[in-house]
Amino acid sequence: MGFDADLLVLAGAVTAIQRFVDVFFIVYTLVILIHILLSWFRLPFSPTLSKVQGFLHDVCAPYLNLFRRIIPPLGPIDVSPIVAIVVLGVVQRLIHAGIGRLD
Repeated sequence: MGFDADLLVLAGAVTAIQRFVDVFFIVYTLVILIHILLSWFRLPFSPTLSKVQGFLHDVCAPYLNLFRRIIPPLGPIDVSPIVAIVVLGVVQRLIHAGIGRLD
């Protein structure tokens, strides 16, 4: 392999990593949104729904609690998930820019 071929392989790897990071952040943002939406409604008891809600809580609560400690609720409205999602977007862009420098 020559120098040009090595650069092509590196560029392909960088693109694949950027796509993985993008998909990860999109999926995690969607999981947070689903967790928030399900917390607004009282769902009928079902073992399956209980497992889904437990999974969403286990995945989202540690991250959201970081922001809930800092940002108090505004009456009945909890704005910490909004800030958490914005921070996810900022971190995604920072990682994307850092990976892009490898290219």
